[in-house]
Amino acid sequence: MNESSNDRPEHGTQADPDFNPDAQPDANPDAQPGASSAPDPADLPDLNVSLDGDITDHRRPLLRAAKLGGAGIAVLTVVSLMVWGGTRGAEGLWGVLIGAAIGGGFVLATVGVVLLTADSTPTNTLVVVFGTWLIKILVVLVVLAVLRRFDFYDSTALGVTTILALVVGLATETLGVLRTRTTYVG
Repeated sequence: MNESSNDRPEHGTQADPDFNPDAQPDANPDAQPGASSAPDPADLPDLNVSLDGDITDHRRPLLRAAKLGGAGIAVLTVVSLMVWGGTRGAEGLWGVLIGAAIGGGFVLATVGVVLLTADSTPTNTLVVVFGTWLIKILVVLVVLAVLRRFDFYDSTALGVTTILALVVGLATETLGVLRTRTTYVG
């Protein structure tokens, strides 16, 4: 009976007559005999550095949150300007600009304050964040009270854009924090 190529044992399996289970595969066929096959540590990549920075930096998620939050609010502002400007004219444009400044500024200011206090104690960060949150609420109330007297903006465009800026800012910042690789142990 002729042995066809399909009946031959695969090279490197136990059915192969040259199979040696104790043999170590040669990782580098160009290596000289007796030379160490371990890689040189200088040739290995640094696991603490990624393409976008040092993964041991505890501020990376916040920096990425600020970057993505700002980009998201910018895109929302451009889209809102087109929609509200086209439907409500100059009043719609002013409403969008004021709404984006209020909503986007409110959200991005929090990230900025946390970044400024990133190297302090958690208690200090909490006090500063809470204090600035109260200040932001007061500033928004004062701005809205002052704007109430004027009619150069569209109040619907302002309200919708403010709410959307808050939602888009928080959503993009959350994605930025969650998708940033960082180490837990430095």
